[in-house]
Amino acid sequence: MQNLPGKTAFVTGGASGIGLGIAKALLGAGMNVVIADIRDDHLRQAQEELGAPERVLALELDVTDRAAYARAARAAEARFRRVHILCNNAGVAVVGPTELATFSDWDWVLGVNLGGIVNGIVTLLPRILSHGEGGHIVNTASMSGLMPHPGATIYGTSKGAAVAMIECMRAELEPKGIVCSAFCPGAVQSNIAEAHRTRPAALADSGYAEADKRRRQNTDYFHLFRTKEEIGQRVLQGILRDELYILTHSEFRQGVEERAQAMCAAVPDLPENEEYRRAFGILFRNPIYAAETARHPRGRT
Repeated sequence: MQNLPGKTAFVTGGASGIGLGIAKALLGAGMNVVIADIRDDHLRQAQEELGAPERVLALELDVTDRAAYARAARAAEARFRRVHILCNNAGVAVVGPTELATFSDWDWVLGVNLGGIVNGIVTLLPRILSHGEGGHIVNTASMSGLMPHPGATIYGTSKGAAVAMIECMRAELEPKGIVCSAFCPGAVQSNIAEAHRTRPAALADSGYAEADKRRRQNTDYFHLFRTKEEIGQRVLQGILRDELYILTHSEFRQGVEERAQAMCAAVPDLPENEEYRRAFGILFRNPIYAAETARHPRGRT
């Protein structure tokens, strides 16, 4: 997907925050952009901010609604004929002690953060493959998907799954012309703290009502977060470079290294069964990791 002008991107959660930043960057690179978002007010604001009405299609979409997703895909194709880039970006979050989580907390976050991605893949991947012009899938995960931390069990679970999905699909789809990237940002100036406003009434039972209230009120560190424009440009760069992992913050390097070292240390030092290795070799090594290491000389930003 090096040749972006004239092609089309479909960005969920595309009307604010990270999604809008991605949409702005891709629009600036000459693409048509479909911004799909559950918030109609955000869609109106985003259209004004993006401009270029001939190259922007705004669609109201709940990514957990499969029938609505199919309608959105058809609308995108009716307007721009083909979709080439899918950015599975829509997301919500709850934080707090694991023991306070209700079924509704789990169902809501996994339904949007993981189920929404599944719906995007099932709905749009066959369409991207069918036109034969190549494509790119970006899952917006989080550094919480690579560097889990206490107090974010549900969120980290959903984002870890988003990363694993990309790692599974990368080697499978790349020979078919579809590159897959896991976007794992650190702190970004986004509206995820307002996600409670779109929480379905049927999933309103939460163990985190007070914790969410405090989190929404805390803006003391907002100035330390990256802007949506910076993040959008980083995603564009990652797409142009076909990066497996699109990361944004160098402060996570030590934590990522320690996690990898802990995993290496846990591998038992036992004699290897060569017959087992020959029979199931595909399980023991994924070439995407060596390829990504070669793509990123140490210290490149």
